[in-house]
Amino acid sequence: MNTQERHAHLHAHSMVGNFRRPSVFAATPRPFLGVQAPETLVPIEQDYDAGIREERSLLRDNHLIPPKHPRRRESEPSKPSDSTVQRLIHRMSIAALGQRKPNHQAVDEEAVADEDANGQPSETTALLSNGAPVGRDPSKPYGGEDDPENIDAKWEEAVVSGKITTTWQRETKTLLRYSFPLMLTFLLQNSLTMTSIFTVGHIGKIELGAVSIGSMTANITGYALYHGLATSLDTLCAQAYGSGKKTLVGLQLQRMVWFLWTITIPIALIWLAGTQILLAILPEPEIAILAGRYLKVLIIGAPGYACFESAKRYVQAQGRFDATMYVLLIAAPLNIFMHWLFVWKFEWGFIGCPIAVTITEVLMPLLLLAYVRFVGGMECWDGFTWTAFQNWGPMVRLALPGLVMVMAEFLAFEILTLASARFGATYLAANTVLQSLSVVAFCLPFPLSIATSTRVANLIGATLPEAAKVTGRVNLVIGAVIGLFNAAILLGLRNHIPWLYTNDPEVAELAAKVLPVNAAFQLFDSLASQMNGLLRGLGKQEVGGYVGLFAYYAVAMPISFGLGFALDTRLYGLWTGPAIALGIVAVAEGAYIWRYDWSKASDEAAKRNAAG
Repeated sequence: MNTQERHAHLHAHSMVGNFRRPSVFAATPRPFLGVQAPETLVPIEQDYDAGIREERSLLRDNHLIPPKHPRRRESEPSKPSDSTVQRLIHRMSIAALGQRKPNHQAVDEEAVADEDANGQPSETTALLSNGAPVGRDPSKPYGGEDDPENIDAKWEEAVVSGKITTTWQRETKTLLRYSFPLMLTFLLQNSLTMTSIFTVGHIGKIELGAVSIGSMTANITGYALYHGLATSLDTLCAQAYGSGKKTLVGLQLQRMVWFLWTITIPIALIWLAGTQILLAILPEPEIAILAGRYLKVLIIGAPGYACFESAKRYVQAQGRFDATMYVLLIAAPLNIFMHWLFVWKFEWGFIGCPIAVTITEVLMPLLLLAYVRFVGGMECWDGFTWTAFQNWGPMVRLALPGLVMVMAEFLAFEILTLASARFGATYLAANTVLQSLSVVAFCLPFPLSIATSTRVANLIGATLPEAAKVTGRVNLVIGAVIGLFNAAILLGLRNHIPWLYTNDPEVAELAAKVLPVNAAFQLFDSLASQMNGLLRGLGKQEVGGYVGLFAYYAVAMPISFGLGFALDTRLYGLWTGPAIALGIVAVAEGAYIWRYDWSKASDEAAKRNAAG
């Protein structure tokens, strides 16, 4: 049965048809607006499998289906099972990478015995409505009732009769299970840029500032365009694959790659003139010259970067979210090694940094191509075609909203970089250290917010608003703990952490003095991120976008520039503005969520389900 046929047989409250996949590949290192990829209109095969697993877990938690593992007879000696070890070995094997179907029975964490030692129903045996355990086989997982259609039918009856509830323990486990892989992926993703700062910072503050300015210019004039325009593939590729038009996925990929390569020409011209442009803006000519050299080397890697941004959407549309993670698992360590090799071992100094970045940008699409060729993903590729040079208009129009939001996110923190440069090389270098720490700290709360939005959306889609509220409360507690943890680490180690980035005493001491403000920023940042996650899960992400834009550009920027320049508090003032803005975001969005009728979100989800 294909995806369209399976979709037609879903029940009204099915979690399967509304399942959303958590993806953490953000456009920017600090995605404060909470923009997420559009939802797939037609679920793909992996969505059905994941949805069935979630339905099964909640049915079992509510004692509506038998446990996964029947209780052993007390007289039987317990035997150690190596099934877990076997599964881990299998998952780590090369052959496992290409398998399409996940193991349906390897997800549930608990097994509650509700049958007696003879395998017969006991007084605690789970029953649904008036049904008797007819056809159960106690020797099989879940009593032999693990057929997907049967699970979905039981789920529908349970939801309608109001028998599905959840607990904070279940939601804590689910959020952490979703979050940990996303944290690893986000950390690997951000390590590509953080490595340059760690490496060059120990050469000198001029070089550290130059990397910051070079990266800022590349982000605003190049990478933001690639990210923003490629967002249209989140919709186009996912819809094409979900509707069964698999070769159209490959065609959309080709169109985007050719389009991004076309706009690389004006981007390259800007980067070639980077030195002249930056000399007219920056007060430090040495920083401008080094940043200009940085940009010139990056031109070589720009086509590879554009190709990777497009290709990762190609594999994600097929449900292969692990593909990009495998690429990062190879590329990130190689990137670190090449930075050490070129900058320190070969003694190329500053110029070794952009060379390492460029090689990494060229290598990543090649690694992704190798994954598609040898592991999986070729089913959507029908070869090169001249049709890829036609019909670019709809693709570009669809990308424009995403481009605007991505540019807004990039500009938000790059403005601080440019502003700090007005105070001199020491302040620019110290600001680079603070921004880098913020990106590293954000690797904890942001994946949690993505996991929350996914879980809440799945529960809302299944018309379970009360269960979604439990998830929301658990999320806020974990988010607050993460925020306090980040703040405590930065405060407690403020005199030591900056030395990881630089050997310059002036830079390290200045960064240490401003870290208390940055610590407060981390707490508000974590809370605001969780509010954005809840809004996305409720389908109200536009509220988060509007609040974020207002708070940052109408509140943070005036405060930052007023305190930093008018009152001459410099770096303290520049970071006070964003901290206050994030506090406003957390309070405003929290008030909206508190007053919002979550049942209304479920009703809207039910209408979408009925409309197909």
